[in-house]
Amino acid sequence: MEIPPKSPDESEKSPQSKELLTSNTASTLCISSRSESVWTTAPRSKWDIYHKPVIVVSVGAAVFLFGIVITSLSCIQIKNKNVYKMCGPAFLSLGLMILVCGLVWIPIIRKKQKQRQKSQFLQSLKSFFFNR
Repeated sequence: MEIPPKSPDESEKSPQSKELLTSNTASTLCISSRSESVWTTAPRSKWDIYHKPVIVVSVGAAVFLFGIVITSLSCIQIKNKNVYKMCGPAFLSLGLMILVCGLVWIPIIRKKQKQRQKSQFLQSLKSFFFNR
């Protein structure tokens, strides 16, 4: 004779299952959302939007200028001329690559901002017509 397995009582359930049963899906989704800007419509400043690409462009320009200085030092007669000839072009190319990445990032953000504005406008129109 086999004994059928007992169904778990309320006291035996794990805390996670209790939390899942009592949680509100919409509020949980809003809290655990990756980007809160989708849920909140607070306007963001230009610096909040563009600070990362501006920093990347600044770092890229600094590394590029450092590469120019190192490369120009290889033209002058100094002791470690071979080191400057090797490192200068490396910093030039690295700086240029970072600079271009930052410059390409800015139009991508602008395009995303326009798409977000369009989608918010369409959502407001949809809610206006369907919630009557």
